[in-house]
Parts: sequence; structure tokens; C-alpha cells
Amino acid sequence: MIDFRSALRAATVYGAAAEAALAARLSQRPIDREQRAAHGFAWVATTIAALEAVLAWCEAGQDLNPLDTKVATLAFAEGIGQLVGGLPMGQNEMFRPADLGIGAAARTLAAACSDLLDADHATVRAEIAAALADGDWPSETLHDADLDAIRDQFRRFTDAEILPHAHGWHLANDLIPDDTVRAMADLGTFGVCIPEAFGGLGLSKLVMCIVTEELSRGWIGAGSLGTRSEIAGELIAMGGTDAQKADWLPRIASGEVLPTAVFTEPDVGSDLGALQTRARRNDDGAWIIDGAKTWITHAARSDLMTLLARTLPDAKGYAGLSMLLVPKPRGTESDAFPAAGMSGSEIEVLGYRGMREYALQFDAMIAPPDALLGGEEGLGFKQLMRTFEGARIQTAARAVGVARRALELGLDYALARKQFGKAILQFPRVADKLAMSLVDFVTARELSYAAARAKDSGKRCDIEAGMAKLLAARAAWSNADAGLQIHGGNGYALEYEISRILCDARILNIFEGAAEIQAQVIARGLVERRN
Repeated sequence: MIDFRSALRAATVYGAAAEAALAARLSQRPIDREQRAAHGFAWVATTIAALEAVLAWCEAGQDLNPLDTKVATLAFAEGIGQLVGGLPMGQNEMFRPADLGIGAAARTLAAACSDLLDADHATVRAEIAAALADGDWPSETLHDADLDAIRDQFRRFTDAEILPHAHGWHLANDLIPDDTVRAMADLGTFGVCIPEAFGGLGLSKLVMCIVTEELSRGWIGAGSLGTRSEIAGELIAMGGTDAQKADWLPRIASGEVLPTAVFTEPDVGSDLGALQTRARRNDDGAWIIDGAKTWITHAARSDLMTLLARTLPDAKGYAGLSMLLVPKPRGTESDAFPAAGMSGSEIEVLGYRGMREYALQFDAMIAPPDALLGGEEGLGFKQLMRTFEGARIQTAARAVGVARRALELGLDYALARKQFGKAILQFPRVADKLAMSLVDFVTARELSYAAARAKDSGKRCDIEAGMAKLLAARAAWSNADAGLQIHGGNGYALEYEISRILCDARILNIFEGAAEIQAQVIARGLVERRN
């Protein structure tokens, strides 16, 4: 029996050595000059946090499911192996202990975990694949009847209302149908975290993770639709005036109002301090908006824009930004942007469909005098920053749902496809892909739940949220890639659902903060905590 806790302690010691080595470097050079070392450390810390989450999951369900220990065994073997030998930060970027000058610490870790690293885990992988073939899955209970019931409710909805249609919607580049949106609203999708006093369910970020994960398993577009309401609801609940909360939150929670986040601009990306869209008051106190935005999801069918604009032109950087709540008429297929002073063009994309992406232009668009969030200028960046944790945790949950669907499709195909007189699941390289896809899915799921619990505890959790998104996005992509490989040539055909999953998975490493941004946030935050 593997002593997971001892292995985790040894990994934690190694992580401390990595952190000390990075801190020493950053005392001499800025982090932007030490990106490889800093981002590598972020991956080290994320891997250790993931092992901690897996151990907590395995111990909580002890004796419930024998498959759990096998999954944990492979998670620890792979995690420790990567810490010692090389962590993949990207397809062609490996972080190795030498990059931080901690080769001795890596050798100490390898010696402490030699039994785990030296073992032949082929039998474990084969047993996991066989269990999947028999319909067995590791534990997913949250040890709370209400939470498990919520998962079951959204899984049944996804199986009945999303999965049978999602691929057809994707191929046609259709919007998620209005009837489906209304059904999602009836389930409470858009008001999960909005306070009960304003018509929401007032539930936790952990519930938000469960809901998002299950909907995204059906289609990332369905899971992501709730993100618009999550961001807008959190912005208004935390920063809005009493009148703004009373006006907008009940309608967002009910699904009557579909919001969209209007932040990104051409050539700006993650440097929000460089935003150029302007908003100024006219003689009547209304706001006049001029500028351009891009990569705006669900812009046409939305009713409310949470729009970040520069209202204090003399204030530099973030200090001049304010958040505006800008109502707009809902567009139609024939007239996507009927609002005066606003126009837009669709950005054709590989995946992540169902809401559509747009480039927007504002030419003296008018917003009402009470559009300023909180009634005070210059707070827009701070207000937005407070939503980043929840948005990144929710993105991690979306990735977990995509990772699971990729595994399901790979498993189904491996069981049905016969070669040389037997199902291809019986070939070890196929079985290995399925076993490790399950391990990556569970690991990402448990780290995402850990981040949600940290958020629900009320503490700052930008590091935990970043770790969850970083790892889950990698799991979604690797599972999608493995699933398509199992399909062989058929996986490259548009008629097969796995082709959509691959396209959808790719965006997860980019939006809501690219992987490189997440690694930067994690590394800087952990070193600052140390000091």
C-alpha cells in the first residue's frame, strides 16, 4: 500500500526548495526576466496542490470505491514523476529541476518516493481501463445529499436537453436555442450565486462548479452561458448601488436579462490599464461611449453590457477606468445590433460556439445617467478584479466538464471499434490513454473543488483559482487530444463529436487569463506570501 501522505510531505519539501530558489532569483532580477523559472515554479506548486486535493478526495471516500485508490496511485506516480523529471508547461516547453538549480532537491524527492516511482503501474492502468469498460467510475460524491442531488439534476438535464443536440448546433454555428436557455433559467442556472434577497439561489461557488461542470460536459457553450450571469451578478452584488442591485439582479437570476462582459480591446489583451474606450457625460448626465471592443461573447443576444471604459482621461492606467451597466436591445438574426451608436461583426471561431464572438464598435452610444457601477468613477478595474477568482474557478469547472466528455467519447469509441478481432480498448496504448485521461479528469476536478471551497471560505484565493484553471485547462486539452487519437482518422471528421471537443478544449488555455498569465499570478503571489 502506497503511503500517499509521506509522498505528499516529500513533495512539499521539494516545493519549498523551489520557492526558495525562485525567491533568491527574484531578489536580483524582475520576474519578467525569470519567466521560465517563475512559471516552472508555478507548475510545481500547482502539481503539489493537486496531489493534496486528490489525497483529500481519496481519504474522504475511503472504502467506498476501490477504484479511487488506483486513480490516486497513478496521480501520485505521474505527479511525483513530473516533479522529478520534467513538468510540461506547454506542448514543447518542459520545466526541469535544473531550470531553478534544484537538482539536489529533485534527487532527494526521487529517493523518498522510490517505491512509487520504480513500480510498474501497467497493471493499475489496465485495471482502471477495464473498470471503465464495465461502467465503473471513481467516486464523485461530495458527501452532501443536497450537492449530490444538484449534480444529478443537472446531469439528467444535460443528457436529455444538451448532449443530443450540441454537435448539430456547433456544426450549424447556431445560438443555444431560446427554449433551452429558458429551461436552464428554470433550473436556476443564472442565479446560483446571486443572493436570495435578489431572486437568486444564494448558493456557493462549489455549487456553481458542479452546475458548470455538468452543463459543459454537454457543451462548453451551455456551461459558459452561465458565466456571463456569474460575472455580471458578482459585479453588481459586490459593487452596485442598492438601486442597481434591486433593478438588475432579480432579472439576471431569472434569465430575463442575459448579460455580456465587454472588457477586451484590440491590441490590448491582458494589459487592461491600456484600455482606450472612452465614456463621458453629456449635459443631461447620460454617458456617451466611444471606442472598440473585441472577443465579446454573446454580444448580440444579450440585454446588458458590463462595460469597462475610461471615464477619467487624465488619470493614468487603471485609475481612469470605470465599470458601466449599459442596457441594450436584444439583437436578432436579421439585425444583430439594433442599438443606436453600436455596431458589430461576428468573429468566426473554431469552437466555443453557441453564443458567438463579436468585435464591437461604439460611436456615441448613450447609456443612462445611473449606469456607473456603484456611482463612483475610477473603481472599474478594482471591481473587475474582485470577479477574477470566481470567473477562473468557473472556467476550471468548464474545463473539467470538457475533460470528462472527451474521456466518455474516447471510451465509447474504444469499446465499439473492433480491430484484429477485438475492441481496441484491449490494446495497452489505448487502455493507457483512457486510464490517464481519467486520472487527469479527477485531479483537475478535485483541485477545482478545492479552489471553490477556498473561495466559499471568504479568503482571498487568486492563487488557488489560478492553479485550478491552469491544471484543468491542460487536462481538457490532453483528454481531447487523447480522445481524438483513439478515434484515429474518424476523429478528424466533423461528423464525430470528438472533433468539436478538441476545438472547444483549445480555448480554455487562453481565455479568462492565458496559461502564462495564470503561472505568473501563481508564482508572484506565492513569493509575495513568503515575504
